[in-house]
Amino acid sequence: MPTCCCVPGCSNRGGVAFPKDAVLRAKWIQAVRRESSEEKHKLWQPGPSSVVCHSHFTASDYITETSYGTTPTYRKRKADAVPSIFLWTSGPNGNDREERLISRNKRQRTLKAASVTSESDLPNEFICDADTNVAYECEVSSISQDDTQLISDSTSSEVHVCDCKFCNHCNHHKTDCEDAATNTDTTPMMSVERFIHNNEGMLFYTGLATYNDFRHVLYSLGDASYDLNYLYYKVTSLSIENQLFLTLIKLRQHTRNFELSWWFGISPKGVENIWITWVNFMYYQWKEIDFWPSRDLVKFYSPSDFFSKFPTTRVIIDGTECPVMKPKPPVAQQATYSTYKNRNTIKVLVGCTPGGAVSYISDAYGGSVSDRQIVERSAMMNMCDPGDSIMSDKGFNVQDLFAHQDVAINIPTFFRKKNRMCGKTVLRDRKISSKRVHIERIIGLAKTFRILKEPLNATETKLASEITFICFMLCNFRRCIVPGHA
Repeated sequence: MPTCCCVPGCSNRGGVAFPKDAVLRAKWIQAVRRESSEEKHKLWQPGPSSVVCHSHFTASDYITETSYGTTPTYRKRKADAVPSIFLWTSGPNGNDREERLISRNKRQRTLKAASVTSESDLPNEFICDADTNVAYECEVSSISQDDTQLISDSTSSEVHVCDCKFCNHCNHHKTDCEDAATNTDTTPMMSVERFIHNNEGMLFYTGLATYNDFRHVLYSLGDASYDLNYLYYKVTSLSIENQLFLTLIKLRQHTRNFELSWWFGISPKGVENIWITWVNFMYYQWKEIDFWPSRDLVKFYSPSDFFSKFPTTRVIIDGTECPVMKPKPPVAQQATYSTYKNRNTIKVLVGCTPGGAVSYISDAYGGSVSDRQIVERSAMMNMCDPGDSIMSDKGFNVQDLFAHQDVAINIPTFFRKKNRMCGKTVLRDRKISSKRVHIERIIGLAKTFRILKEPLNATETKLASEITFICFMLCNFRRCIVPGHA
């Protein structure tokens, strides 16, 4: 039986098999724009029986003359032909944008000529004094092609521009016509321009305190934000500022793509295109920044009480988990299941300075991994200098990993089969716990981004490392929550 065409939205049978040449084959795959069913956001790879039907090739893709100068007896496709006729490249009637623009301008000229003719036959009291009525321009786009033909063939006075109290054509009041004509506001329902002086709204939707903080985030991404390689197609309907605004709203409120599409006046596919592109862009841009502070810088911004008790502390670390939807593969279920949270999660290791600045964020791992395994896979052992100390919880029993670097680990004391502890040990553990709480507050601040508190779907789970990194990096653009005397 003939094979169905592989182009999305086409159900024709039979066609042309994909070429064997690697370069030409890649052009065909790019032109078809079919997503892989196994891995999202990646192009589909054709099989040996995949074909593209003849309706997707233009007439110029076929040989029209043989080497002898005669007309070929059968249609033969050129060797370098690439399919180019698709639903997303053609209009509903098969016309391209330029042809439709010419047709629309022609209809407008016809209507204008008909209206001028009709005005000459009207009494003086019905002739408009104004140059042009705005309602006329709004009526043009709503008239069909058949109506245009009737108007061009007729010189009657039924179509005219009126500025009187009542419109003779629709019998509506003048004010109603003017209200409908001037209602042309194309500003999206949600845009960053509406929050320039609304700090409460900016904080609610983006997690940033002011519009200046929003601009600071945009400037930190550099000029590359104005020349992005998007996932699906280049976005021109939304400004760069509003694209970042959409991304921050998605992180802060975990809003669905359908709702964001209504807010910003684009399609849900467009929201996904912007969201995934910007998440990857922000991750790789900020990943190039060396935000691990030097020892002198950590001491300079360390709170006074903290520095007096733990002067050598370089970083405070802790692990946190974020829920994910239960994956379908059994291996993934086992890797992401957390016995501590009793659900499927991803786990990251976060570190902050005594002054409250996020200085380390690890990649995301499955919830079944232990804190020690994350530390073993991290680069923190090479980042600390000899003589430094790390403050952590009991779960990070990693003294042996840092011993050869002369780095101490300040953690609460283990009982080690003892039923009580001495007074000095209790006081020391209390001091550690009172200072280690800073990292807990930083994690709490990051989880004001609801995307880290609500279960991540399959697409978001694949971007878990990028999402958690961005959310914790955005905490550094907030006002420090650790007081100077802590």
